[in-house]
Amino acid sequence: MALKLDMKARQALKAIKKMVRKGERIVFVSGNFNIVHPGHLRLLRFAAQCGDFLVVGVQADALTQLTLLPQALRLDGVQSTSWVKYAFLLSVPPEVFIRHLKPDFVVKGQEHENQYNPESAAVESYGGKLLFSSGEASFSSLDLLRDEFKNLNFSTIVKPKDFLIRHGFSLVDLRKTVGKMKGLRVVVIGETIVDEYITCDPLGMSQEDPTIAVTPIAKDRFVGGAGIVSAHARGFGADVHFFSVVGKDEPSDFVRHCLKKYGVNAHIYEDESRPTIRKERFRAHGKTLLRVNHFHQHPINQGIQKKIIRNLSDILNDTKLLIFSDFNYGCLPQPLVDEIIALCQAKDVMIVADSQASSQIGYVSRFHDALLLTPTEREARISVGDFNAGLVVLAEMLRTKARAQNILLTLGAEGLLIHAPSASPKESVTDRLPAMNASPKDVSGAGDSLLTCASMAIAVGADIWQAAYLGSIAAACQLSRIGNIPLTVNELMMEIKS
Repeated sequence: MALKLDMKARQALKAIKKMVRKGERIVFVSGNFNIVHPGHLRLLRFAAQCGDFLVVGVQADALTQLTLLPQALRLDGVQSTSWVKYAFLLSVPPEVFIRHLKPDFVVKGQEHENQYNPESAAVESYGGKLLFSSGEASFSSLDLLRDEFKNLNFSTIVKPKDFLIRHGFSLVDLRKTVGKMKGLRVVVIGETIVDEYITCDPLGMSQEDPTIAVTPIAKDRFVGGAGIVSAHARGFGADVHFFSVVGKDEPSDFVRHCLKKYGVNAHIYEDESRPTIRKERFRAHGKTLLRVNHFHQHPINQGIQKKIIRNLSDILNDTKLLIFSDFNYGCLPQPLVDEIIALCQAKDVMIVADSQASSQIGYVSRFHDALLLTPTEREARISVGDFNAGLVVLAEMLRTKARAQNILLTLGAEGLLIHAPSASPKESVTDRLPAMNASPKDVSGAGDSLLTCASMAIAVGADIWQAAYLGSIAAACQLSRIGNIPLTVNELMMEIKS
């Protein structure tokens, strides 16, 4: 008979059973975890690979005398490890908790194999397996990998002073603009994408055929696409409502969880015929080796389109800005776009748009009468059907075709071309900002942060020149780390002050 659990153990058991999806295999590891070192990381990585849901019980102070750090710090160390799905303070002996949890696998270090293991009888009682392994050595620094995703490297960002002088504003003015963003009511609509980064150790060339061989050592997931645009807006202080379509699958649960954590008001519609868009990036030594996209590209059905319009209409009543973040996977069919634009015009809501066409075809000009469009050069050329015109002519062709007010033409390492109307209705004025980050870690996501920051700046009263400069700073910050992690007001302010 299983011994009774105390209240804390019962709460942990209830939480685990609620989180585990049907059919998932549970793996359980317990220990003191005084300081999480590479040996622990190897063990936890091995354990995570044995099943689908890794649970770690960090022994509470009352349960062990072999600790150097207090239980809260030891738990934090384990919770920060990406392979662990659920970690808690274990207040009863491991074998007692195991009898109640009934994990498929219990994993212990190799050094315990020839010793007495009280967990053995508990595992045998329900048909589980006790495994012993210390995990395989990895030649990548896992601490560095974690930093690569989270930390901004401001030392690579250079802000051109001549642009400030040319357009008559200062960094103090930019700080005031950022301060006004708090509480701005913003709606974002577009495709949600789950970005998966699989970090690998390169093994070399296969001996059987000329194929590069790698082994995955870590996997990180982020909400991307229009989802990260909404998260950026929230990070800059806006009150954000986000409209998107996902599949009925596990990635959609991940999306909802992240958006809730970010503080975004998410209006998510399920379409069982369209799995949640997922992009896998296989990386080694700081470089992307391969990207694999998982998606269905057909337009969302009319029923979902009607629900979006019905729910959006009331929210637009006190909204200042609507951002179209289009990736051309079918979430924004033209009839829906036209109806949303008409609603915004009737309710005096500013419209901005980006329509990405990196591996698919899209036309940013279809988002007509926008205050701002932020295409790449390629996206602009596709939209106007001209692959020979100079950049200024190209920007004016797009501005005219889309009836847009301002164009920010993104040029990658060459920076940004700003094309805006002048005092004369028949003329436009153009200027250029060089790329502010000469050593980008990850180019994906830069355009999203540019779009979000620049459009919010305009919405709170900044002119196009200040907006472009602020947007470029945001993009430079995003390029300083890997993965779609939302920027915050503090990060933006830190760079503006430096």
